[in-house]
Amino acid sequence: MTETLVSYSLIAVYSAMAIYTFAFIMFAVDLARRSAESSDASAASATGLAAASAQQASVMQAASSGGTATLTASPASTGDAAIVHSPKSLRIAMALTVIAWVLHVSAVIFRGVAAGRVPWANMFEFTLTATALIVGVFLLVQFWQDLRFLGSFITGFALLALGVGTSSFYVDVVPLPPALQSAWLVIHVFVASLSTGFFALAAGLSVVQLMQSRREAGKALKLRFLDTLPAADRLETLAYRLTVVGFVMWTFTLIAGAVWAERAWGRYWGWDTKEVWTFIIWTIYAGYIHARATRGWRGSRSAWLAIVGFAAVIFNFTVVNLFFKGLHAYSGL
Repeated sequence: MTETLVSYSLIAVYSAMAIYTFAFIMFAVDLARRSAESSDASAASATGLAAASAQQASVMQAASSGGTATLTASPASTGDAAIVHSPKSLRIAMALTVIAWVLHVSAVIFRGVAAGRVPWANMFEFTLTATALIVGVFLLVQFWQDLRFLGSFITGFALLALGVGTSSFYVDVVPLPPALQSAWLVIHVFVASLSTGFFALAAGLSVVQLMQSRREAGKALKLRFLDTLPAADRLETLAYRLTVVGFVMWTFTLIAGAVWAERAWGRYWGWDTKEVWTFIIWTIYAGYIHARATRGWRGSRSAWLAIVGFAAVIFNFTVVNLFFKGLHAYSGL
């Protein structure tokens, strides 16, 4: 029975990866559509301005010769020439992402039932669960704000992480080490993975913000799809709000980890490598929030801090887990 459930889990994972691939392609197609529509809109605007200038010139010429002229609005000047397409590619991309996410969550459930425990005791299971939560946060946030333009980033990240997890970190179902046999495992790891989802979205917004700010400054960045996205200051505000939510959860993660450490090892803090990096991440994001709120750090500086914070999260999950020894060595199994 266990082997069957494990097989179902792997089938669901590989199916989700295949559908994430198609979703990634469709999100990329949508970005190309945005670029094409932006180019068409720019051409239509230029044509409208040229027509309006010619008409105005004819009116002035008629007036100077003592005649009369009637000024009529051209279709371009009224905005009717703007090409508006239904974002079918975007709807398909979101539908594929939802289907892939359902399969992804099913893989997590099958793995957990097969193991008879929560499925986050090793790197493969951490990757499986964390990526499911990241995509879940992306889908959930759409009810608050339309961030579908980050779809390529999220699906691409999930696809890459699952590919590395299944090819490099896969292990058979094994019992939990004694230190992990605690309810704090569910609380600590779940909240940490959930906060990572918010940090991932904030980092994606910060990358787009840097690109948008260069475009707005007139620098050599000619990516037409940026014309259809929010302004740089709006992207920065959205990234800040998501980071605050993630930071609150990460703070709880740090506290829960200390409580769990006291239960498992008899001390709240022991300068273990994993503990230190968790605190470093907390410090980076605390500095980001403080600097932006009180020191007026806006624009590219705040964006880079958000990106550095997410890079530290990835470093903590990969390099620290795999190459640093300590009491959390089991996380690299």
